[in-house]
Amino acid sequence: MDRRLNRDYRARLAIIRVALGLLLCAVGAPIAAGAAETIYIVKRGDSVYSIGRRYGVSPAVLAERNGLNRNFYISAGQRLRIPARRVAPAKKPAAKPPPPSVLPRAVREAIDKAPVRAGRWKSIVIHHSGTDTGTARTMDRYHREVRRMENGLAYHFVIGNGNGMGDGAIAIGQRWTRQLDGGHLASAAQNKTAIGICLVGNFDKRPPSPKAMTSLRLLVEALMTRCRLTPTAVKTHQQVNVRHTRCPGARFPTQSFLKSLPTPKR
Repeated sequence: MDRRLNRDYRARLAIIRVALGLLLCAVGAPIAAGAAETIYIVKRGDSVYSIGRRYGVSPAVLAERNGLNRNFYISAGQRLRIPARRVAPAKKPAAKPPPPSVLPRAVREAIDKAPVRAGRWKSIVIHHSGTDTGTARTMDRYHREVRRMENGLAYHFVIGNGNGMGDGAIAIGQRWTRQLDGGHLASAAQNKTAIGICLVGNFDKRPPSPKAMTSLRLLVEALMTRCRLTPTAVKTHQQVNVRHTRCPGARFPTQSFLKSLPTPKR
């Protein structure tokens, strides 16, 4: 009697186990096996490729982890170990280098070493070239050969925009190093006392680049200190020229730039 009951119990237990296995096969239920991997019960219609796509694991990795043959054969009810997918940390976008906060040494030395006489310069005037590209050299050639200027480049400094010269690069003209009158204004009297700075670009089309504006600010502040000028001495071509001009263009930030200039320390 006891033996028969024992056999009945074992038979029922076996039936329960089979039923549970079939249920798991039908739903393809994954079973957690710790943080490193998951156990997946293969269901009918599964393939190594479909399981790999579901879990973001390559078929080759699944096959190797589970000792599958080269045909990747699997059958319903088979238990597969699914390795935990490694999630690469999100890459932070590369930070753009901030614009330089000091003038290049060559420019700083050229400003400091120039034989500036007391009271020589009364103003600093800002221009744009009105062209999308340009260099101090091409401007110098134009002023010599077309405008017939004996001393060439009409400006004391030129700031590039990345097309011809580096974006924010500062070229020093001989009118500064030799302390010559400018040739950038219509009035000869104004040219005698006005330092000319030209930014390459057409600021009726688009505003100057951040690098060009940073270089302009650093250059103007250094010249203000060297020549003992206040912010009120800094003007745009349009503000001071005796003939009407749009220079330095409608999209040059005149008001915000002029208001940002500090009074140099004496």
